[in-house]
Amino acid sequence: QVQLVESGGGLVQAGGSLRLSCAASGRTFSKYIMAWFRQAPGKEREFVAAISRRDSRTYYTDSVKGRFTISRDNAKNTVYLQMNSLKPEDTAAYFCAARDSNVVVTNTELYNHWGQGTQVTVSS
Repeated sequence: QVQLVESGGGLVQAGGSLRLSCAASGRTFSKYIMAWFRQAPGKEREFVAAISRRDSRTYYTDSVKGRFTISRDNAKNTVYLQMNSLKPEDTAAYFCAARDSNVVVTNTELYNHWGQGTQVTVSS
C-alpha cells in the first residue's frame, strides 16, 4: 500500500509556472509507475503525464507537451510536475496516482492509488 500527498498548487497568472510535488509513503516507491491527472469542474478526470518506474521514460497528453515536465526522485519517494507557460485552460484539481505495474497507461481506472488533489488556478 502506498499513500500519496500532493502539494504546490495555487493561483498563478497566465504564462506563469508552478511545480507540483507528490510525496509517497512506504519503501517500494520505485516499483510504481507514477502519473498526474487533472479534473476541471464539470469535466471528467484526464491524464496529464506519467513516468516509468526506473528508467524515467515520460509520457504526456498532447495539450501539455513542451510546457509540463514530469520527474521522479526515487530516493525521496517523490514525483514532480513542473508546469510552465500555464494557460487558463490548465485550471483544475491535479491528482497524483500510482500504478503497481511496468506498463504505463492513461486510464484512470487502472491506477491503484490516488492522492487527495491540489488545486491549480490560472488567471487570464
